[in-house]
Amino acid sequence: MQSVPRIPLVALTLVLGACAGTPQQRNQPTGAARSGDAQVDALYAQLDQDSQRYEGGLDLARKGDSAQAQGEMKAALDDLRAAATRCGQLPGCDQQRFVAVFDNLLRLGIGEGSARAAEGDTSGATPEATVPPEESSPATAALPELGRTVTLLKGRELGDIIALNGPVKVALEAWLTQYRPNLMDAYENYQYLRYRMWPEYEKAGLPEALLFGMLAKESGGKVHAVSRSGASGPLQFMYATGQRFGLGTVDGFDQRFDPQLAARANAAYVNEQLAIFNNNLELVIGAYNGGEGAMQRRAGKGEGALSFWDPQVYFGVSQETREYVPMVLAAAWLFMHPERYNLEFPKIPGRPGSITLKRPASIAELTMCLGQDGNAHDGWFRTLRNLNPQLDPQQQEPAGARLAVPLRLEKTYQRDCAAGRWPQLAAELHAAAIPSPPSALAQQAATPKQKASKVKSYVVRKGDSLASIARKSSCGGVQEIAAANGLRAPHYALKTGQTLKLPGC
Repeated sequence: MQSVPRIPLVALTLVLGACAGTPQQRNQPTGAARSGDAQVDALYAQLDQDSQRYEGGLDLARKGDSAQAQGEMKAALDDLRAAATRCGQLPGCDQQRFVAVFDNLLRLGIGEGSARAAEGDTSGATPEATVPPEESSPATAALPELGRTVTLLKGRELGDIIALNGPVKVALEAWLTQYRPNLMDAYENYQYLRYRMWPEYEKAGLPEALLFGMLAKESGGKVHAVSRSGASGPLQFMYATGQRFGLGTVDGFDQRFDPQLAARANAAYVNEQLAIFNNNLELVIGAYNGGEGAMQRRAGKGEGALSFWDPQVYFGVSQETREYVPMVLAAAWLFMHPERYNLEFPKIPGRPGSITLKRPASIAELTMCLGQDGNAHDGWFRTLRNLNPQLDPQQQEPAGARLAVPLRLEKTYQRDCAAGRWPQLAAELHAAAIPSPPSALAQQAATPKQKASKVKSYVVRKGDSLASIARKSSCGGVQEIAAANGLRAPHYALKTGQTLKLPGC
């Protein structure tokens, strides 16, 4: 198939970013407002014309007329750039609409661009789709240096437009400020889980950055996370969805908590939905959060699917999904390009290892015994739980049991935990228990205590008798009320307006 020529889009990207940051003018006179409406309508009409012209250029490229295709596509994008500039100067002009159109134009050439990138041909790569060579990234070892941006979006060359999209910029700020500790914890947890999760994504042809973005937003890399709605595991599968993708219960263990199986199921879900939504990743991420049925009803599917950023979709989904999609994309983007945001992820030696217990021990005991060697932040409890999700952290495993640990802990275990004072101290603390009360006290505690008597009063009314008062108040019998008030049998004489004590209440 003839490769589609690539057009440099940096200028258009920058203009769209500037447009998104331009405040709209307010309080225009009525005539000016009508004039502005006409101009906005003209801009929207221009968008449609530019879109059609760009598609025409793609058709020419597929037929082999590269030179004319280049001219048509460049002219269409030049017009779109000019329209985007004017949009920022007009009240009522929807900048989000320009981003959606731009997004759709780029998606039209996914198949050709993806094949070319997969073959290692970067001769025609756009500047924004290439990361400067001096920048390093935690994902470099797993993703090809060429087109890390392309890989993030399944071949769609959005490049830096992601960072200039308003919702994603808001999400980037959130990750870099109040959620920065969450991002760091998620990264650290992921690095120890990476050898189990990343191969499943790699086999599915999906980018590691997407896996991290979803993991960071869903659970922060806490394998045993459970939401209020019942979504469970590192990638937060609901029970029915988990079963649909092979996550069942085996020997009492819920496989949604297995990081490798969860990553495999998540990758299968993403690829299934990418096929449905014509490789529109944002729609897939939105479906993962809000349900694929709801997303299909809102955006459609196949080649006719709307962009997630289309106002009809963006403002039609729930507030949660509207925030979820940019947060996932922003976390993925930071995973690839931390240096662009003055962000430095910790260096985590996450190579896998294992230990064979020399003596019975639980994960809780091992955590105390291993101390903070190499992990001064919060010890090893979370990491050991993540790597051994099927184990009860308080239950002792027998000598000879094999546990997964980071490679660096193999020597630490042999040095500090196979024998000596630290495992003894850990066993002593683990065996400690809160004392139970003696049997007599336990029986007494189990017996409901009678509430302390509270004396209440009653004002006698005309026609009352002591029996009727006892019956109405349920505060003791006739004799009790009589004794409390010095009334004598058999008549228990009462006077209207007399105040009686009711001891039974």
